[in-house]
Amino acid sequence: MKIAFVGKGGSGKTTLSSLFIRHLVAAGAPVVAIDADINQHLGPALGLGEEEAAALPAMGEQLPLIKDYLRGANPRIASAATMIKTTPPGEGSRLVRVREPNPVYDACARPVELDGGAVRLMVTGPFTDADLGVSCYHSKTGAVELYLNHLVDGPDEYVVVDMTAGSDSFASGMFTRFDMTFLVAEPTRKGVSVYRQYKEYARDFGVALKVVGNKIHEPDDIDFLRAEVGDDLLVTVGRSDWVRAMEKGRPPRFDLLEEANARALETLRAAVDATYERRDWERYTRQMVHFHLKNAESWGNERTGADLAAQVDPGFVLGENVATPA
Repeated sequence: MKIAFVGKGGSGKTTLSSLFIRHLVAAGAPVVAIDADINQHLGPALGLGEEEAAALPAMGEQLPLIKDYLRGANPRIASAATMIKTTPPGEGSRLVRVREPNPVYDACARPVELDGGAVRLMVTGPFTDADLGVSCYHSKTGAVELYLNHLVDGPDEYVVVDMTAGSDSFASGMFTRFDMTFLVAEPTRKGVSVYRQYKEYARDFGVALKVVGNKIHEPDDIDFLRAEVGDDLLVTVGRSDWVRAMEKGRPPRFDLLEEANARALETLRAAVDATYERRDWERYTRQMVHFHLKNAESWGNERTGADLAAQVDPGFVLGENVATPA
């Protein structure tokens, strides 16, 4: 199951995504966590020190390896160099799974121990001085989009992505890659403004969107959010001494998280799991192709010197029963 956490900067989306990851790991679920935010804070939120977090391999720097591996023996892709962030899989492509090892995980993922369990953590990498003035941050997240395009995941296994702040994720088709998108919102006008943007942009793509109210201090905060987002308000999270300790680098055992906040995390997982029966792999593949063709026409064909529309395998539908070539 693929989950995105989005929201305006400072809303608490990284904190909430790290708590949800801890909740899943504590329940024994296999989890891949991805920091796709321009500000790389998920590693520290999961307990890594600054030096450990800075030493994580950047997915963007491994893009040639990722492309070469995912291309596999797909005859529609002339070379890994002609793959772009939206290239969809086809017959002969290599696929990735949550539980199985592969060269992408070997190069990009590192295990992070969490209360007796572990999560595979991958990061896009920070925006560096070399990128200033010459690079768009969305080029960094291209590796994440390729990974999600080639991911075959099932029930009771999870990929949790901490997305870039605001509505920036709509600069690519990655916003359609998730079974559930949790929008973390504070009870303020600015807090719900990103929700309105997301709701509008995602309206025609069947994106499952639920709001998590954060920084709730009084009943009026809940009333405000309910009036602004209606039935999309799934759950609210209040003040947490556990989170305060985590932010100081001294988190207690996770089973000491406040009962109300632990129940909120259980509600999030139940909402994610409920989407499994509504999965539509044909629509998922169709949307993947839609954004690939848009990117090919807009810039991809010119940049690669190839007709990237030819990469689309019209008879291929991604799904749990598709075999991965050796």
